[in-house]
Order: sequence, then C-alpha cells, then structure tokens
Amino acid sequence: MAQTTAAPPRATAPPALTAAVRRHVHLLPLLAVLALLAVPPPGGAGAEGSGTGTLADAASGLLVLWALGSSLRSRARPLTPLAAGLFAVAAAGIAVAATGAADPGEALAGMARYLQIFVLVPVSVLLLVRDRRDFTVVAAALVALALFEGAVGVHQYLTATGASYMGEDIRAVGTFGASDIMGMATVVAYGVVAAVAFALAPADETGRAQRPAALVCAGLLLLPLALSFSRGAWIATAVTCVTLLLLAGVRRALRVAVTGVALAVVVVGGAGAGTALLQERLSSITQVADAPDQSVTDRYTLWSAAAGMWRESPLTGVGLKGFPAHRDSHAPLALSSGSDTAGAGAAFRRQPLLSPHNMYLLVLSEQGLVGVCTLVAGWATLLVCGLRRLYAVAGAPGDRACGLAATGLLLWLLVDFFYGDIGGPSTVLTAFALGLAAWWALGRRGGGEAARR
Repeated sequence: MAQTTAAPPRATAPPALTAAVRRHVHLLPLLAVLALLAVPPPGGAGAEGSGTGTLADAASGLLVLWALGSSLRSRARPLTPLAAGLFAVAAAGIAVAATGAADPGEALAGMARYLQIFVLVPVSVLLLVRDRRDFTVVAAALVALALFEGAVGVHQYLTATGASYMGEDIRAVGTFGASDIMGMATVVAYGVVAAVAFALAPADETGRAQRPAALVCAGLLLLPLALSFSRGAWIATAVTCVTLLLLAGVRRALRVAVTGVALAVVVVGGAGAGTALLQERLSSITQVADAPDQSVTDRYTLWSAAAGMWRESPLTGVGLKGFPAHRDSHAPLALSSGSDTAGAGAAFRRQPLLSPHNMYLLVLSEQGLVGVCTLVAGWATLLVCGLRRLYAVAGAPGDRACGLAATGLLLWLLVDFFYGDIGGPSTVLTAFALGLAAWWALGRRGGGEAARR
C-alpha cells in the first residue's frame, strides 16, 4: 500500500499579529507619509528648490482623499461642531488673504500650501486617529523616524559629511540636506517630546517595559538634537519638556529629570559632542542682545520688515506670498543678501531670505489681523482645550500619555514658531502635530467602534 506524505503546513502569521494589522490598516496613509519624510527630495537633499514637491507632500494629498473616503463610508458626523467651525474659519481666513495678494499665481500656490498644512492634513489626521491605540502607533512611528534621522545626523557629524557650520561640514541635517537645516532638528525634537510624554505616563498605562524604552529613546535623541546646532529647536524642546514634567507631577518630574540628565551626560558627553563649537552655539543664546551674530541680526531685521508691512496693511496684510516682494522696502540696511548653505551633498549656494523666520510675524505681515484671528487664535484654542481635557482625565490613566504627547507636540510647535516658520520638506510634520493635537482637544469620544463598523 502506497504511503502518502502530508504536505508541510504553510507558514502563517500569528492570529494576534494579523488582528493588529487589520486593526490599524486605516493608519497606513499616515504611516506612509511619515516614512516618506525620510526619502531625500527629488534631485537629492541639496537640490535647489527641494522644499516643495516631495514624495511626502504627494502622499499627504492621498492621505486627504483616503480620510474623505473613510468619512463617507462611515456615514457619521466626522467632526464635532467646534472642530468643524475652527478649521472652517481658518480656511476662510486663508482665502481672504489670498484675494488680497498682488500676484494671483503666487497667492494660489500659497493658499494651497496653507490649506494643506493648516486645514486639510490636520483634519485628515483627526479623522483617521480613532482612539488612543491609534495615537500610540502614530507616536511610535514618529519616534522611529526621529531615531532614523538622528542616526543619519550623528553619522554626518562623525564623518564630516553634514551641512557646513563654521567652516566644517559637521552640522547634522539627516536626509533633508543643507537646504532644510531645520528638518532633522524638527523631526528629532518631535521624537524627544513624544518619548518624554510616554515616559511620564503612569506605569499601569504604558506597561513596565514601555516607559524605560521611551526614556532611553529620549536620551538617545538628545545627541542628534545637539548636533543640529539649532538654537530654536533647543529652546522649544527645553520649554516643552519642562512643561510636560510639571504637568506630570512634581515627584515623577524629579525622577525622570534626574534619569534624563544622566542619560544625556552619558550619551552626549560619551560621544564627544561637548565640543567648543557646541558650547559656543549654546552660549550664543544669551548673546542675542549684546553681541549678536549675522544670523541673529538678519532675523531682527526681517522681524522689523514684517512689522512694517503689518503697519502698512493692518487688517489683511500684504497678501499670501507677499513678504519677499515687500521685504526690501521695509527692511533696515543691516539685512544681508542671504544665508550661505553648503555641505551634505550640496554645493555652496547663497540662499535668499524670503520669510521673517517667525510664523506669527509671517501671518501678521501677509494676512494681517484677519490671519491672527483665524489661524493664531485657532492654535491657541487647541492648546486651551487640550490642557482642559488633560486635567479632566487626571484620574483616567488610559489617556494620560496621549494627552501629554499631543499637548507637548502642539506646545513645541507654538514655541518654535517664535524662531521659525513653515517651509521645506519637513513642513508636513507641522500638519501632523496640529492634527494629533486636534484629535486630543476636539475629537469625538466613544465613537471609535461606530466609525470602525
């Protein structure tokens, strides 16, 4: 009698893993945008004009369509009245600013960019993130992106293949290149804030292994953040982390602060990052009034030019994308012709100064009081509502980590806006921070199961 051998069983994924993938499949567009941020812009990281038209920008458009389709399939009211009103007012203010611009083509391009960053993508993030498990997945992806970019930045510093700084190619810029020196610093700072938020969460919320892992990630990310030589990112990260420590409680704040300082000393000091250049950059923060360098002088003159534009058109400003055209007629003579960029695969280039490097003054100069009342007031509303809900869930540990992370990301953004504005391949992260903050502050509660059905 012939014997038959049974075919070997096919390898299948564990049921728990399969269920987890199905559970988070709606987040794939969000995760794809974050992953594509690590891809250098077309033509290389140092290509001229690499600040727009990136793969992440294209994927963010697909993200908006995906979120719209998901909302139509769910047949439910996707936004709370406050959220819908807040983003509708922001869109109306952007449209008004576009109509007042002198160049219609530039105004339309600016309106599309502003709607993408401040309305469409944040609303899409708000719609797709359904509960705290979804939020945790997105936050973990953000930390993973920060670790990757940070590792690239540290390698650039150690091998002298980064952007040019003080005559040496040692500035860590990650895959963003010399044309967007704030890109890696922004990504890494977001990773630090998210990791610190989850490290501060109660133990029964994040598990015994997740808190130390988050703290280690935060400590590791401090090294590339330091090597970015970005004073604005340093200040925003320090202010945000101190605020999160205070929100988490004094005792926990002291424990985490001591551990974090120890990790920072071991990682930063052990890697040799405490160089004279780094110390000089750190000390220059306190010298911006007494003996400012040329970059600080340029920033002051650009701020003065923005204020002059607003005084000329206080209600609606000079229109979207109008700052470069009106800059020279309002800027003092101390303004230089541009900033030097080189290194990280790019040749030396004189980059023109086309914005005031202050988001609030950019809105004020180009959109006037209309923009301040629609955009800036909306950001303040998100922060107030987020803090209120954070205090409301003080006794519910299940939401504490998400609340700290969302509030921290928004706070970092609002502090950094005093030293920078939108622009470059990393700009889409601004929309992600606003979307996660909006989910926490304005999102519906208890509607996750209905949306999944």
